[in-house]
Amino acid sequence: MEASWLSILPFLVVIPIAIITKQVLPGLIAGLLVGAYILSPTPIGGMQTTLMYVVQALIDENNIKIIVFLYAFSGLVGMIKTSGGIKGFVETAAKKIVSKKQALILTYVSTIGTFSAPTFRFVTIAPIMKALLKKVKMSTKELGFVIETTATPVIVLIPVATAFVGYMVSVIQISVQNVGSNLDPYSLFIQSIPFNFFAFVIILLGIYLSFFHPSHTDAPMQIEEDIEDKDWRDCHPAVSRDLPNKPWNLLVPIVLVISLTLFLTWWDGSDEGYTLVESFIRANVLDAMVIALLFTVFISIVMFLVQKFRLGELIESFIQGGNDLMSVIVLLSVVWGLSSVTDDLGFSGFVTAHTGWIPDMFITPLLFVFGAVISYFIGSAWGTWGMLMPLGISLSLTADISLPLIIGAVFASGSFGAFASPLSDDTNTIAKILDLKVMDYARFKLKPALIAAGVTTVLYTAVGFIL
Repeated sequence: MEASWLSILPFLVVIPIAIITKQVLPGLIAGLLVGAYILSPTPIGGMQTTLMYVVQALIDENNIKIIVFLYAFSGLVGMIKTSGGIKGFVETAAKKIVSKKQALILTYVSTIGTFSAPTFRFVTIAPIMKALLKKVKMSTKELGFVIETTATPVIVLIPVATAFVGYMVSVIQISVQNVGSNLDPYSLFIQSIPFNFFAFVIILLGIYLSFFHPSHTDAPMQIEEDIEDKDWRDCHPAVSRDLPNKPWNLLVPIVLVISLTLFLTWWDGSDEGYTLVESFIRANVLDAMVIALLFTVFISIVMFLVQKFRLGELIESFIQGGNDLMSVIVLLSVVWGLSSVTDDLGFSGFVTAHTGWIPDMFITPLLFVFGAVISYFIGSAWGTWGMLMPLGISLSLTADISLPLIIGAVFASGSFGAFASPLSDDTNTIAKILDLKVMDYARFKLKPALIAAGVTTVLYTAVGFIL
């Protein structure tokens, strides 16, 4: 279809609806419907076209692999919880920490084993720190801030064995395909990591405020009485007092999935005759991650059965864990459909024809600021990435801007919202675990988040002059 202003109409629908409803999915569905009805402007035809785009997205081989990865990963976490892996890790670690410095160091070092997903990290680290609040004499707001700077900002920089990587590669893949390119989406993701400036800045800011500027918080340093009286085992079902204490049920699956992913990635590349470094670059990483995860799931089940856990209980916890991510899978399916319908409407061509007036050096920082505002008001990094990645990649090709730079800026903008927004899952999960009022906690961390966003904008502007 010839490019026209109609190609941007779905996005003009998506963003305001998402902001007004504070929900990403309704906006995306509305945008998909609008695009489908533009292509098939009849009552039944538009709905048939909507269904066609979603079905086409779901039957794509790589998309199916991503869905399997997301569901199986969340299911594995569910089994780890039920088998007492998280509870055991928390119990063991809490006994060994006696000072604030040790607690902070544990928070950062533990990222190595708990980087798979933000919620997974929260339920392994926050209860430990909550159990130690009296010992370390930190405010709960300060504690939440420290934990959050080591969650999503770190996870978005890790290229294997996380719940994020499959989704991030997927939104790059569909956006690149829509502009007619055959570039490898995983390679683009790897190349974009150094350009996710917000993640790096907020991590460094978190380290500085944690170790070198402890007075950054205006929150009271003493712990409120009602928080003192609450046992850390009551803060989340994953650490419930009813669960067994088995830390190896967390450590073994995590080490296994990471090791197998790296090994199978190397194996796939070396089988094609590449050198060690080339093997990791040219391998089919998605296949390696999915197969490594499936091996880990089956080996973990056997390990849990040896420990006398009932098979029915393990299957139930796997399904419950997988179902926790169904909302994300639905979101991803609609994002795929929306990207395809806007491509058929000529979105890339329209962007190419109408953005030439913007100085190239300002495109990346403006895209980051625009995305940061959207992600703050909708509270979803994944939703922001799904909405903005097609726009970003189209702008990149139009203005001849570095594709990894633009991709990094899109990911950075979503990371800002996940960290700073009072609507984000990260903010609400950590506030619930630490018994904080969501809005008070969100206001507390907004200032450092805005400082990091300001530095990030300056960095994108500076890089725009150089590249």
